Amino acid sequence: MNESRGSPTRLSIILAFLIVYFCWGATYTAMRIGVALLPATILAGVRMLVSAAIMLSFCLLRGRRIFHASYVMWRLMLLGVMLLFGGNIFLVWSEKYLSSGLAALIVAVVPLYVVLIEMVIPNGDRLRRQGYFGLALGFSALVALLWPSLRDGLRGHPMEIIAISGILIGAFSWASGSVLSRRMNLPVDPLVAAGWEMFAAGATNVVFATLFWRWPHAVWNWQSVASVGYLVFFGSLLGFSCYIWLIAHVPVAKVATYAYVNPMVAVLIGALVLHERLESTEYIGMVAIVISVALVTSSRLSSGKAAAEVEIAAVEAES
Repeated sequence: MNESRGSPTRLSIILAFLIVYFCWGATYTAMRIGVALLPATILAGVRMLVSAAIMLSFCLLRGRRIFHASYVMWRLMLLGVMLLFGGNIFLVWSEKYLSSGLAALIVAVVPLYVVLIEMVIPNGDRLRRQGYFGLALGFSALVALLWPSLRDGLRGHPMEIIAISGILIGAFSWASGSVLSRRMNLPVDPLVAAGWEMFAAGATNVVFATLFWRWPHAVWNWQSVASVGYLVFFGSLLGFSCYIWLIAHVPVAKVATYAYVNPMVAVLIGALVLHERLESTEYIGMVAIVISVALVTSSRLSSGKAAAEVEIAAVEAES
C-alpha cells in the first residue's frame, strides 16, 4: 500500500479501508472454524508465531532495527502478553460456545473499557457529554446483547455464560494493554513492535498448550490449515499492514471506525458462511453497541485527542 511519491490516491485509501474492514471482520469466522478442530492455545499460538516470524523477517529485510535495549524488549513482551495473549485467547476459546457474530459484538466493548480505564487513572483523559452518553448506551446495549445467552445459561447451559465472561476479561486485558502501550511510547517501529508482541503471545500460547498437553487434540486438515492461514496472512499481516499505513495517511478518528464496522461485518459473514442468526434483542444490542462506540470514539477528550487514539497502539482488532 506504499505510495512512492506524493499523497496516496483515493483508490488506495478506499482499498486499505476495505481490507481492514473485511479482513478483520472475517477473522471471527475463521476462528470459529479453526477452534472446532484445534485447541484454542494451538490455534492462537501457531497463528501468532508464524505471523511474528514473517513480520520480523520482513522488517529485517527492509533494514529496520529489530533488536532494542532490554528494557524495551521486556516491555514489548509484556504488551504482547496483555494484548495478544490475554486479549485474544479467551476470544478464540469462547467461539466453541458462542456464534462468531455475537463474540465480535461483545469485543466491541473494548473502546468503552479504554475510556473507563482512562477515567480512573491519574492524568487520564475525560470524555465530553456525547461520550458519556455513548458510554451509558454501550453498557445498556451490552445487557440487551447478552440477555439471550444469559437466559440460556440460567436454564442449564452455563458454558455460554463462562464464554461471555472470558471475552469480557480478555477485552479488559486488551484495553489495559492499549492504555499502557500509549503511555510507554516505546521508540520502536510499529511493524517491529507488532512482530515481537505476536512472538510473545505465540510463545505463551505454545507453553500453555504444552503444559496442558493439548497437541494430541489438534486435528490438522485443510479446514484447520486454511483457518490458520487466513488468520496469519489476512488477519495479522495484510490487515495490520493496511491499518498501520492508514494511520500514517488518514486522520486517526476515521481509521478507528474499524471498531464498530468489524462487528457488523463479522455478523454478516457469520450469517452467510456459518448460517448464524441473532435473536431480536441481540440485533437491538448490535445497533446500540455500534452507535455507542461511534459516539465514544468521536468524542473529544480533555487532552484534545480523539478518544479512538487511546487504543491505536493495539496490534490488531482483537482478532
